[in-house]
Amino acid sequence: MRATGHVRILAVGDPFMPVSAFTSALAAVGDGVSVTALQIEDAAAPPPRTASEELISEYAGDPAVIAAAVAGHHMLVVHGAPVTAEVLDAAPLQLVCCARGGPVNIDIDAATARGIPVTNSPGKNAEAVAELTLTFALMLIRGVPSAARFLLAGGRHADSAFEGGQFIGGEAVSMTLGLVGLGYVGRAVAVRARALGFTVIAHDPVPPRIVPAGVTIVGFDELLARSDIVSVHARASAGNRHLFGTAAFARMPRGSYFINTARESLVDEDALLDALSSGALAGAALDVVERRADSSRHPLLDLPNVIITPHIAGATRETLRRGAEMLVVAIAQVLAGEEPDYLLNPEYQARKAAVS
Repeated sequence: MRATGHVRILAVGDPFMPVSAFTSALAAVGDGVSVTALQIEDAAAPPPRTASEELISEYAGDPAVIAAAVAGHHMLVVHGAPVTAEVLDAAPLQLVCCARGGPVNIDIDAATARGIPVTNSPGKNAEAVAELTLTFALMLIRGVPSAARFLLAGGRHADSAFEGGQFIGGEAVSMTLGLVGLGYVGRAVAVRARALGFTVIAHDPVPPRIVPAGVTIVGFDELLARSDIVSVHARASAGNRHLFGTAAFARMPRGSYFINTARESLVDEDALLDALSSGALAGAALDVVERRADSSRHPLLDLPNVIITPHIAGATRETLRRGAEMLVVAIAQVLAGEEPDYLLNPEYQARKAAVS
């Protein structure tokens, strides 16, 4: 596969990943390429209007706007913009690039049916998510949530070393960290955790291709029973919704901690609330939570032993740059007549040959 002649690329930014992140990286592609920039300012999207729109999720903007903008382009670069069958039919696309690990905003089957390769950027946020995960772990075992709320509630700042006694915590060297999922993020967490002195065990339903030094692979139930901290790094699927519910939390040692920087669907938050309120769990840190059906305040926000952040785990400048640079590599490979890295639909070749 080789892109020939002058190549036009449409780069679409969104409220998380501005189009400037793409255009800066695309400047390295070189001559023979022109870039059109489109910025989606509002993450709101209309209700699905087509079968293809029903198949995608977590997208920002109107597919009709993307379809109109992509006409006449040969490559499409997005982060969260919707890429539907209608978008794919609007241009002679030779490549679709998505700067996400899980490109749920792309109708990949529709791209395959049209002989269009799709690439993504797996692991682009692994460093950032791993750092926040370890930050959460250290904050939990040192009792930072309760200590900070003590002062915010009017508690007196310590005048001596003795007053810290009510917030006695633990150290990494005495803790076992259990990782559920040992992909890009899980491995990055494991390496950092081992350096801090944690004992690290891990479970992954798919045998991991790489196991960092010092990490022991165990079964799910054993991980729950042995871990002082359980941290979730699994990819969400229909089969693991509410993987962590009443039964899973009951298997964890009393006084242990729970961290979720993956996906909110993996956790039954009512069960987590019960485990925290009863003292079965000593604390939790969550970067993702499910939106309440009635838009009310999330009850976990009011627990003194809980940290909740608004989905910031991957929100770093380095993550944006790394994602854009990975897509530029894929574009350069296609321009050179090579198969792109991180190809999501290698079967596109058979379909392309069939329709040629």
